[in-house]
Amino acid sequence: MSIIIDRVSKQFGSFQALQNINLTIPNGKLVALLGPSGSGKSTLLRVIAGLEAPDTGSVHINEQDSTYVDVRQRNIGFVFQHYALFKHFTIRQNIAFGLEIRKEPRSLIHKRVSELLDLVQLAGLGDRYPAQLSGGQRQRVALARALAVQPKVLLLDEPFGALDAQVRKELRSWLRRLHDEVHVTSVFVTHDQEEAMEVADEIVIMNQGRIEQVGTPAQVYDHPATPFVMSFVGPVNVLRPTAHVLQTWQLPDRADQIFIRPQDLKIHTTPQPDSIPATLDRLIHLGWEVQVEMTLPDGHTVLGHLTRSELAHLDLSTNQTVFLTSHKAMTFQGHSAALSFPSPILPTAI
Repeated sequence: MSIIIDRVSKQFGSFQALQNINLTIPNGKLVALLGPSGSGKSTLLRVIAGLEAPDTGSVHINEQDSTYVDVRQRNIGFVFQHYALFKHFTIRQNIAFGLEIRKEPRSLIHKRVSELLDLVQLAGLGDRYPAQLSGGQRQRVALARALAVQPKVLLLDEPFGALDAQVRKELRSWLRRLHDEVHVTSVFVTHDQEEAMEVADEIVIMNQGRIEQVGTPAQVYDHPATPFVMSFVGPVNVLRPTAHVLQTWQLPDRADQIFIRPQDLKIHTTPQPDSIPATLDRLIHLGWEVQVEMTLPDGHTVLGHLTRSELAHLDLSTNQTVFLTSHKAMTFQGHSAALSFPSPILPTAI
């Protein structure tokens, strides 16, 4: 079921949570609402769910105006961060709850719950209680309960935020596989860039109640539309636009800031025609890659990433003078801060 959000705004007192949001979520897609705290992503999810009414604008679900339709009539599955399971119900009873409210036949309820226990890989645990399961298992129960009523849309609000890092990573992969099986249109809120990149078909990047960019993980990473997107999605160096750097790297002289991904900063041990010098401060071994901390002549610290084989070939050491080049530096002329969507600001790739 597609979701169309048309010119939606929402204000709480003097705080503008959403500002003229326009967004289309295609049928069957898994979409992430990504942004920092206070960016409006959870408010937008609640507007879609019907838990909040917009001040202006409309929400269409499956081509029907659902802006003021009661939440109980929208046929939406909602998964909260803290599970919200009934602790005195068994797992089977928790999953069956929505079906029993609808007074579905007992035979259908039993069949549907058994199918969902298999789907979320909890077969054999149906007679246990939530306290007897791990956090990851309880979150899978919450997902099964949301799917039990066969919702048009599945909404997830920071579904893995209460779990530790390893369990979150396992559940991210599991959620992606689950979505590929059920194909229900899904929207999830997260502030974790890696989570959004790994799970989502499309990412909606939000900031200060506005949409900064919508695109696939590759599009928002490789072709960021604004300085905020460039800074928020993935690691990045933000450099002051000194005359020497602008001239050496042939960047526009009107640039406010220079953005370079650490992996796009090439490190050399001898001067190059288009290089700038830096002092190597520290080598940090991170398993398969090595992070290189360096200081530019103006005192600015930058990071580079090398593979272990690249480090061995360069034979680097601390306090060494190195020389940096980059053919993927980006500038956003005239915009040193986050910009409201949909103004067409395109980066200049060098």
